[in-house]
Amino acid sequence: MAIPLRMCAINREMKPKNELIRLVKIDNKIVIDFKQKLQGRGVWICKEEACISKLKKSKCLNRAFKCEIKDEVYQMIQEYIDGQQSN
Repeated sequence: MAIPLRMCAINREMKPKNELIRLVKIDNKIVIDFKQKLQGRGVWICKEEACISKLKKSKCLNRAFKCEIKDEVYQMIQEYIDGQQSN
């Protein structure tokens, strides 16, 4: 069975879905799509530290979601990554 690939919005590399984080805009709020099945505009991002550190500087999410992304969203993503790495 083929493993679905998705492109990281930061480094543009194709990777298996399970190696990426999916962010979704729902009702003008950005959330992490843990099950990767929510409806709405989604953006895929690598769990690599290099991509996470470039995320805010590149304003990639601002362009993808066509809105200003608050610092709380970046903090939420960093906390999720930190939690994943400790497991």
